[in-house]
Amino acid sequence: MKALPAAGDAQRWSATTGASSIVAGTTSTLQPFGPTHLHRNCDAMNILFVVPYAPNPVRVRPYEFIRTLVRRGHQVTVATLWTSEQERSDLEQLTAAGAGVIAEPMHTAHSLLNSARALLGPTPLQASYSWNPRLMTRIRETLQRLHVDAVHVEHLRGSRYAVGVRTFLNNATLPARPPIIWDSVDSISYLFEQAVQTSRTLRSRLIIGIELERTRCHEAWLVGQFERTLVTSALDRAAFVGLLNEYFPEALPALVERIEVIPNGVDLERFAFRDPLERPPATIIFSGKMSYHANVTAALHLVNDVMPLVWAQRPDVQVWIVGRDPTAEVRKLAEGHPPLPSGKPRVMVTGAVPDMAEYIQAATIAVAPLLYGAGIQNKALEALACGTPVVATHQATAALNVVSGRELLIADGAEAFAQALLTLLADPALRARLGAAGRRFVEAHHSWDAAVARLEAIYQTPPLR
Repeated sequence: MKALPAAGDAQRWSATTGASSIVAGTTSTLQPFGPTHLHRNCDAMNILFVVPYAPNPVRVRPYEFIRTLVRRGHQVTVATLWTSEQERSDLEQLTAAGAGVIAEPMHTAHSLLNSARALLGPTPLQASYSWNPRLMTRIRETLQRLHVDAVHVEHLRGSRYAVGVRTFLNNATLPARPPIIWDSVDSISYLFEQAVQTSRTLRSRLIIGIELERTRCHEAWLVGQFERTLVTSALDRAAFVGLLNEYFPEALPALVERIEVIPNGVDLERFAFRDPLERPPATIIFSGKMSYHANVTAALHLVNDVMPLVWAQRPDVQVWIVGRDPTAEVRKLAEGHPPLPSGKPRVMVTGAVPDMAEYIQAATIAVAPLLYGAGIQNKALEALACGTPVVATHQATAALNVVSGRELLIADGAEAFAQALLTLLADPALRARLGAAGRRFVEAHHSWDAAVARLEAIYQTPPLR
C-alpha cells in the first residue's frame, strides 16, 4: 500500500512552478462580488468557482452550474482563463447572468511549456497544462478579501488550483474555512484506459501512453485532498473507487464517502422539443467538440464503417458533423463522397455553429456512435430533449438510465448500428414515439435545477481538519 498524503502535503506540489511561468499579456478583470455587493437571504452562499477554461454553452457543465447558482440567489465569483478573444467575450455572458468574473489570458505556448516541465516529474500533463500563477495569486487575494462559503474547482486541469487553495487555507488565518469541492467531471484515467486500445489517432494513443499511469495515481491522490470529489456518472465513481482500492486500500471507506455523483442537465428551453415528423426525411447529426479524441474516433467510425452500409440502401441520407474545432481527420470526412441525388454534399462538416439546438432540432436522427468515453454524453441528452430520435452505442449510454426501444435505440458494431438507422429512417411512427419518450426522460431526470440543488447541499460539507 502507498501512504496516503495528508492534505497539507499539497503545498510541495503547488509550489513547484515558479514566477517564470507567469503568462504575458493583459489581464481581464470583471469585478467579483464583495461584501458590499451582497443582498443575500439566509440560504444564499458566496461561491468561488474556479474553471481552467472559459465556461460557455459548449463547456456546458460549469456554464450551467454558474448560471443556475446565480438564478437561485447565490453570489458566484468565477476565476478562469481565456485563450482567445472569442473566449474572452464568452465571459460577458456570465457577467450578464449576474456572476462576477476574474480572468487571465492563457497562451498556448505557456500551456505547452507547462506540459514539457511536467514530463520531468510524476504529475500528469493535464494537471499542469492550465497552470497560471497570476490566476492563483488572484484566487488567494479573493479568499483573503471576501467571505467565501465554498470553493468549487473543475476538472483535472483545474486540480492544481484546488491544491493551491488547500495550501493557502492551511496557512491562512481566516474567520471561516470553506470546503473545497473538486469536480473531476469524468475519471480521466478511465477514459484513457479505453482510448489507449480504441482511439484511431496515433497522436492520442502516444499521449495517453505517457499519461495513463501517472493520471491513475494522481486522481486517487486528489480524492484525499478535498472535502468532496464530484463526477457525472456512477461509472466514473466506480472507476475512482477502483483507483482508491489499488493505491490507498486502508483509507478506502472514508475516501469513498467523499465521492458524489451529480449528472449533467439540459437547458430545456434552449433544447426545446420539436415534433420528429416535422423534419427533413433523411438527415443524421453527430454533434460535439470535434477536436476531442473520442469524438474524432466516433466520427471516423460513423462515416467510414457505418454509413456505407446505410447508403447502400438509402443513398439519399445526409450526415451532419456539427461542432467546433474539427481536426484534419474530421474535415477530410466531407471529401471523397459523391453528392446526394439532390446535389447536396453527402457529408457536411460545419465547424462551430451559432446555435447547436437548431441543428439538432432540424435533424431526422441524432447519433452517438462512441467507441469509448467517460461521464455523461451531452450530445445524447440534448438530442433527447429536442425530441430527436437517438441511435447510440452502449458506451455512449452507459451513464443514462435508458432502455433500448423505449427512449432510444442502442446498437454496437457497424452492421447493427446501420440497421438501427435504417429502421428509424423507414418508420415515422417509431421516430415519433422515441422522440416523445426521450423528451419525457430528460424532463424527469436531467434538469439543471435538480443538479444544483444537490450541489448546494454539498457546498455545506464541513471542512477537513
